[in-house]
This record gives sequence, C-alpha cells and structure tokens, in this order.
Amino acid sequence: MFRRFLCAAGACALLGLTPHWPPPRAMVRYGAPLIAIQHVRIIDGTGAPALSDRTVIIDHGKIRSVGPSFSTTVPAGATLVNGRGDTLTPGFIGTHDHLYYVSGGPMFVMREMPYSFPRLYLAAGVTTLRTTGSVEPYTDLRVKRAIDDGQLLGPHLDVTSPYMTGYEPFFIQMGQLQSAADARRSVGFWADRGVTSFKLYMTTPPAIAKAVIGAAHARGLRVAGHLCSIGFTQAAQMGIDSLEHGFMIDTEFYPNKKPGLCPDETPADEAIFADLSVNDARVRQLFHTMIAHHVALSSTLANMSALPSMRQEYRNFAIEDAESAADVQATRKRILARPAPRRALASRAFAKEMQLEAAFYRAGGLVTQGPDPTGYGEAMAGFGDQYDMELLVQAGLTPVQAIRVATENGAISLGRAAHIGTITPGKNADLVLVRGNPAANIDDIENVEIVFKDGVGYDSARILQSIRGIVGRQ
Repeated sequence: MFRRFLCAAGACALLGLTPHWPPPRAMVRYGAPLIAIQHVRIIDGTGAPALSDRTVIIDHGKIRSVGPSFSTTVPAGATLVNGRGDTLTPGFIGTHDHLYYVSGGPMFVMREMPYSFPRLYLAAGVTTLRTTGSVEPYTDLRVKRAIDDGQLLGPHLDVTSPYMTGYEPFFIQMGQLQSAADARRSVGFWADRGVTSFKLYMTTPPAIAKAVIGAAHARGLRVAGHLCSIGFTQAAQMGIDSLEHGFMIDTEFYPNKKPGLCPDETPADEAIFADLSVNDARVRQLFHTMIAHHVALSSTLANMSALPSMRQEYRNFAIEDAESAADVQATRKRILARPAPRRALASRAFAKEMQLEAAFYRAGGLVTQGPDPTGYGEAMAGFGDQYDMELLVQAGLTPVQAIRVATENGAISLGRAAHIGTITPGKNADLVLVRGNPAANIDDIENVEIVFKDGVGYDSARILQSIRGIVGRQ
C-alpha cells in the first residue's frame, strides 16, 4: 500500500520503480534505421540559398547522402518520407537556454522544468542546447543522463555550471565565489560531476573571472558570461568564449562604470545605449576585439523584446498551466502601465540592440541564439528559439542567415561543428522538417512537423500534446 501511494504521488523513480511518465518511444513517428526524406527543400545551415527537390538519406543516425531527388538512389528497404511542400533544416542549437522557468510570488525564484522543457525544446526543433547557468545543477545532470539513457525525451544537453558569481542580492538561488582559489576548486568540482560549460554572472570580480576561465580551459571546457562588473572588451581579452544577451548588457559604454564593479544602471545609461551609433569607433573596436579573440555573441532577443507578439503569447498560454499564464499576464499589465516615455526608451534600446547584432554578424562576428526563457515568462523554451530567428530577420538578417545563426553558428560556438549544425553527409541526423518555406517566410519556422534526433523522427504535435497544461509546473 505504501509503495502504491508513493507511485501515485509521482515518487516511483525514488523507489527504483518504473517511471510513470509517457516514454519517449510513444512520440516516435519514424524509427527505422534507414530513412529517405524525398522531394524536400533544404536549408543546409551554412547560409547558402535553399535547394529544392532534394533527397536526404539517413542511415543509423547519420546523414548518409544529400542530393537531387532525380539522381539520388534510395536504398532498398528504406522508410520513405514525402517532403513535398516541406523544408528540411539542421536541428536548432540553443546557446542560451535553461531548464527552469519563472515563478510568481514576492521573490524572484526559478522553478525547474525537468519534464516539460526538454520535451518543449525538442518539439520546437531544438536538438542541442546549452543550459547556460543552472539553479539545480544536479537536476540538470540527471535530466541529461535520463535523456541519454532513453528514459526522458529531450535534446542533447551541454550542462552548464551553477552561476559563477559574486554576491547577487536579487537572486537568492545563487552561491557566491569567495576567491580565485575558490573559483578553481568550484570548476574542478563541477567538471568532475559532468558539467561541460561554465557561466560567469553579473558581479563576478575580474580575478575570479580569470580563474574560472583558466581552470575551465585547462579542462577543455567553455565559459559564457553575462557580466556587468566586466565589459565585453575586457572579457574578450581574458579569453571568454561567448558573451550573452547582446550588446545592451555591455557596461563599458556607461560613463559611471568603475573597474571591476557593476555600475548603477539608470534611464540615462539606457538612453546612451539607444543613441549609440553602429559606426562609433568604440563599437567597431569592440567588434574587432571579439572577432579577433573568437568570442561568440549569444543573442537572446526573444527575452529582451519589451513585449512579444500576440501570436507568441497565444502559443505560450496554450501549453502553460493556468497559474503560470496568470503570472505572465499580471506582469505584462504592469509593464504596459509604465509611463509612455519609459516604454518608448525601452523600445529604442531594443531596436538598437537588433541593429548592433545584425552589424556584428555582417562584420564577420559569430552570432548564436537562445531565448533565455526567464524574464517574466514572455520567452518560452523552444518557441522562443523560433521567435529568435524571426526577430533576427526583423533586425535585418535574411531568413537563411537567421537559420544559420540557430544551426551552424551554434555548433561552432559549442565546439561541435564536426558533428552537428549543417546538413552534411557524415554528420548526426539532427534535422527539422517544417511545413512551408522559411527561406521565403521565416514565420514558417514555427510549423515543425518532425524532429529527427540521431535519426529518430519525433512527432512534434504529439510531443506538444503530451505537455499541454504542464509547462510552468514541472
């Protein structure tokens, strides 16, 4: 009786019993080892123009061949997928994603989403993601292991450390590194437990940041940073691998910035950023420094937009639990109630951010994407990755360039370009089949039908149905 009660309460896994959640195999539409996707349009992830009427052969989880349908031989026994009218892209790669979400209430607290978020990411086409800062690192590591073992459904995970930071009074779920020696010990501790990247955050002192970067690089691991104590130029010179959220976060343009400290951000500082010219010599020098040091810019436009489109909100509310949706709506009302000049300034700053990100891309900078599903809940796991691409097109990139940001560029930034990121023979068969032509209309990127991860084709609609009403709860 006691064991049955615990299982009913959702604690079967704690007793070593069979988990009660729907198994990943229930979401599979194409599970054969040999698959031919025929007569499909291809956006290969390199930024090259789309190619029509192609056939892609998947063989035991790898891309075997890609070619014109009229001349590509389909192996005997292959499962056939009719791709007419559809487009095939590489699996999307989120370089600033999380497995947690916002929570309503008097404190800024994050709730872990170990079940719904991995499914939501995969259903939206995200086949690889970096968690980019953890509030429950052991949970993230367990989720990764469960996905790798086939017990949970989700993307390939690059699990990031807890936030490597100084004192953060606003975010009570974070620790505090005490010294450079403490930082090096922390890097070693989490690397030994399976963490594969590290996150510097906000108030990190320069000496501690250098210690984290050095210790992580000694292990062959990468470091991302969302920093206000350290400007982008200084972080790049330290050897950081990626800078998060875009140029709006960079405090080196603030007149009251002091070395090693976060400045007090004011509307005047936001106005300085909003008025910053793309042709400003300081901006061009920053671009040059980041490119010379191979530092990626991880764009999070879906989070930074002041308010999402109504279509995005409808999509989010359709899968969220009622309490989470109510929290988002209440916060949205408070944002809309801000004075008109304050809202106008935020819109100008966001427009400048979009302009600078597009300029950095055109200058040869490595731009990647991730929606950062935090904020007040307006950016959603998976859906936000798609919205990022749409916003990058609004910023001035072409649709195929925006898709490149979310595919090949992400693979390069994570050090996995040899295996994922483009539709290339020999690479993992991590692919997204969407209805329509996102090369002509980027909004079609939302029409995900099948997501192939390691050659297994998962039904997007079926996955979304399995988490409807759960997102925001677990």
